[in-house]
Amino acid sequence: MSIDPKAIIETPEELYESAPCGYLSTLPDGTIIRANQTCLTWIGMERQDLVGNKCFQELLSIGDRIFYDTHFAPLLRMQGFVNEIAFDLIGADGRALPVLANAVQKRDAAGKPVVNRITLFNATDRRQYERELLLARQKAEQTAEDLKRLNETLEERVAQEVAERLKAEAAMRQSQKMEAVGQLTGGVAHDFNNLLTVIKSSTDLLKRPNLSEERRARYVAAISDTVDRAAKLTSQLLAFARRQALKPETFDAGQSVRMLSDMVRTLTGTRIQSITYLPDKPCFISADPSQFDTALINIVVNARDAMDSEGQITITVWPAETMPAVRRHAAVKAPYVAISVSDTGSGIPADQIDQIFEPFFTTKGVGHGTGLGLSQVFGFVKQSGGQVIVESEVGQGTTFTLYLPRVIAPLGVAPPEEETTEDGYGTCVLVVEDNRDVGTFVTQTLAELGYRTKWVESAQAALDELATSPGAHDIVFSDVVMPGMNGVELARHVQRLYPDLPLVLTSGYSHVLAEGGHGFELLQKPYSVEALSRVLRKASHKVHKRTQAE
Repeated sequence: MSIDPKAIIETPEELYESAPCGYLSTLPDGTIIRANQTCLTWIGMERQDLVGNKCFQELLSIGDRIFYDTHFAPLLRMQGFVNEIAFDLIGADGRALPVLANAVQKRDAAGKPVVNRITLFNATDRRQYERELLLARQKAEQTAEDLKRLNETLEERVAQEVAERLKAEAAMRQSQKMEAVGQLTGGVAHDFNNLLTVIKSSTDLLKRPNLSEERRARYVAAISDTVDRAAKLTSQLLAFARRQALKPETFDAGQSVRMLSDMVRTLTGTRIQSITYLPDKPCFISADPSQFDTALINIVVNARDAMDSEGQITITVWPAETMPAVRRHAAVKAPYVAISVSDTGSGIPADQIDQIFEPFFTTKGVGHGTGLGLSQVFGFVKQSGGQVIVESEVGQGTTFTLYLPRVIAPLGVAPPEEETTEDGYGTCVLVVEDNRDVGTFVTQTLAELGYRTKWVESAQAALDELATSPGAHDIVFSDVVMPGMNGVELARHVQRLYPDLPLVLTSGYSHVLAEGGHGFELLQKPYSVEALSRVLRKASHKVHKRTQAE
């Protein structure tokens, strides 16, 4: 029986649909306009749900989406093609399929991009082969290293063992760092999206007509409270990263704990007994008092939740001459102040002790904790030069002990500088801010506070303005991170050229906050109108005093 070859020849459309690789056509922005059946099968979606309704980047993992936006799409626009880029294609069921993507961009006669044609190859076997090859190579290298060590002296073998262990620990730390970055990314996005939802909803409601004054005040309060929560979240993140702008002061830890006692009782409720043991003599430490209080409150809140709001919390402060060994660190003989918080709660399982300080790690239910409280404790203590030790037994309770370096008692406290409570004075403020939205807001706010303003968008423009109008400006208020010359460099120029001209810096970037104001007054973003008013009142007061003296 003969078969006519023409009868079995497949049409181009059939070849396209049944090809062993996935074909996609997208618009320049990534919107899918065509897909073959192979691709639809991989993704697990119907054609009508995919074509015209999804972008290619929406089918990728979160990390791959970032790579698509920052590398893949720009490279495709620049050279017109991209070859063998590894992606994880996320199907409708949530499973990831490793693929290699080749793309070609078609343009019209004028050179304008019209369509992207993307070819996807299943890379599952290739990934497996690469993993096996890597393991085989590592095994071969290890075998060669073992043979080499057998021929060396015992002393050399010991040295090599130490070096290998340090290398492994470094790799482990890097792995933990990358895992923490992933947790931070997801956690921050989740928490901030919740906060932004409250702010957006409140602003939308404020736009509605015939809104009563009571409801308007409620929505404004919601926005203000939510911004404070967002700022607190940022502060906790920076504290964990040890990049928080700490303002250390010398103070008596026992006195601070005594002043916190009433707040602790309020937080814990009447069913929890709060006991405090303080030393007879002051125990001075050098730390940020606000962060110190926040750290203790975070531990107390964790203790309260661990006891289901019933039990006993004991806070003890004492001078210690030795800090015990902790987390691969040997014991240290030096003067410390120890602050312990003990509870009679459920305790922490041994396999979770090493995780409790990780950002966003929490054993509480959804909506009952962000997992940042103990991260703030860890970051604050480490940045203050101390350590935190945890002792716990399931069913018996937990003790957190903070060891902070003890310092010599201060000689005395300088009297606070007299400060006016009035805004403005008609003082002229030169605002240096490259962001138009922020610049507009600041100038409007300062006008409401009674200041005259001049707004420029760069540090160089500020220097030009000061040179053009000498003596016209009383204060310079500048952002730090700007294109070209930054705010710190501007401040140094102003200090050199106009030594009597007050200057206030502002920034929300962690590396700037960690380094402080470089000797200049620094206002941390996001700042409230009250904080802006306070820092400018202080500068205005100096201007006013100088004017009176003249």
